[in-house]
Amino acid sequence: MSYQVLARKWRPKTFAQLVGQEAVVQALVNGLDNDRVHHAFLFTGTRGVGKTTIARILAKCLNCETGVTSTPCGECSACVDIDEGRFQDMLEIDAASRTGVDDTRELLESVQFAPARGRYKVYIIDEVHMLSTASFNALLKTLEEPPDHVKFVLATTDPQKIPVTILSRCLRFNLRRLLPGQIGDYLDQLLGEESIEAESEAVARIARAADGSMRDALSLLDQAIAFGGGRLEDEDVARMMGSVDHEHIARLLQALADTDATTLLEIVRELAAQSRNLESVLAELAEVLHRVGLVQLAPDYSDPERSDWDSIRRLAEQLAPEDVHLYYQIAIQGRRDLGLAPDPRTGLEMALLRMLAFRPAEDDADPAAAPGSASGQPAASEAAAGDARAQARAAAEQVSARRRADAAPTAKAIEAPASPTATSAPPSLDENEPPDWSALLARLDLSGAVRELARNLQLDSRQGDDWRFLIAEEQQYLGSDRLVRQLQSELSSQLGQPVNLALNPVKSAVSTPAVDSEQAQMRQVSDAERAIEDDPTVRSLKERLGARILEDSIQPLQ
Repeated sequence: MSYQVLARKWRPKTFAQLVGQEAVVQALVNGLDNDRVHHAFLFTGTRGVGKTTIARILAKCLNCETGVTSTPCGECSACVDIDEGRFQDMLEIDAASRTGVDDTRELLESVQFAPARGRYKVYIIDEVHMLSTASFNALLKTLEEPPDHVKFVLATTDPQKIPVTILSRCLRFNLRRLLPGQIGDYLDQLLGEESIEAESEAVARIARAADGSMRDALSLLDQAIAFGGGRLEDEDVARMMGSVDHEHIARLLQALADTDATTLLEIVRELAAQSRNLESVLAELAEVLHRVGLVQLAPDYSDPERSDWDSIRRLAEQLAPEDVHLYYQIAIQGRRDLGLAPDPRTGLEMALLRMLAFRPAEDDADPAAAPGSASGQPAASEAAAGDARAQARAAAEQVSARRRADAAPTAKAIEAPASPTATSAPPSLDENEPPDWSALLARLDLSGAVRELARNLQLDSRQGDDWRFLIAEEQQYLGSDRLVRQLQSELSSQLGQPVNLALNPVKSAVSTPAVDSEQAQMRQVSDAERAIEDDPTVRSLKERLGARILEDSIQPLQ
């Protein structure tokens, strides 16, 4: 007798043997036991979750010689013939190969005839979404009012392609993807029945690789048994599947934490030399980063489906949360772009290097130290802050600044009150006392991002040509190389003398023109609200008519 593959040999024959579809089974069992069996069923779900299997079990329940039951005997001729696929009154139709309307009409012509052997004629139409529009139209009337001896069971992996007129005539059951633990338990039971030695890690690896499909898991198990010569070892399964071990992913993350590009590329070279599936590295990396993020926000969390949580917790301590989310985003976007890369190795290496290139800059300098040198050149930390992300945020601040300026046209006047000498020569500067930065800022011809930078600075001290400014740490991203040079050039041009700028980030609050402007606007709003409250007319309306003032609706006169 020829060998029978495990997916066919171990196909469930009763509802009790099904794995992971408890809700669907409960509805069908109750319907059978209470004699409330619908005439048309639609089973949807991904491949290998039990759609056709449930349809065959249902056919046995309806045609078992012991009577309509949710527990067919499995021994009568009807049950045996259905299990072997040769029961005359169970017709399995592959809609993918019989899409035409003529095929559907030929099928429907046999509906009127009584069953040859069984109690019901059961039509199982697999991949029903492949039928043409004309075929669906031909099926409509019969599907809505079939003869009493006919039951339709439709199965599909893509229910969105089925017309709503068909959906409305069926009981729809959505079959769930199976969890790795459910698949692993079933494989352990199967291996015990087959007397095959297996490592638990190998079984778990196959269960995860099946991606929710029991049929895929059984096919992989068949291949792994043949590859291992009748044994199931994790190392053999990993080599057969080209899968990437958690150890490799942990090493990659460790290299990312250490900013070690050389080690990253060496690990990729090692994976390529071992013929590992490089396309799965980013998927595995995203999965591990997801769990690292979970542990960072929920330290006590652990999923019993995985056994490597100790390693995950170590990585959670070494990686910053913002780095974890950045790496995750780059990993999932890298998977999308992998098909556009010259080859998988190049795509993987560029994704990993991108994680290093876009990693947020670390400022290890003393907050009290000036970030620029005596000649006014920005320090290395400021140069790092001028990466793509900081520029994007500066651009966003620029747009926001324009909107605020449009909404409050008197902001500039608030920052720098008009004075009789506003258009006179440059102000004289006292060496021992810093000038009024708000008044000086009003004289500078600044716009866009550089103006936003200047508005968020506090002049701390001036010694000759060296000007020292304070900037809040949360606003430090504004101080890129280009903006600092622009501000320095405009200030030098306005004063007629060279100026060297140094920015010092501080954690405490700073008194800046932006803060002064906001406080002035708040005072204006407060004065306007007080004026409205004190207005006799408003008081009369409130007292006589019960009127009320809408919050945030009062704006000062411009």
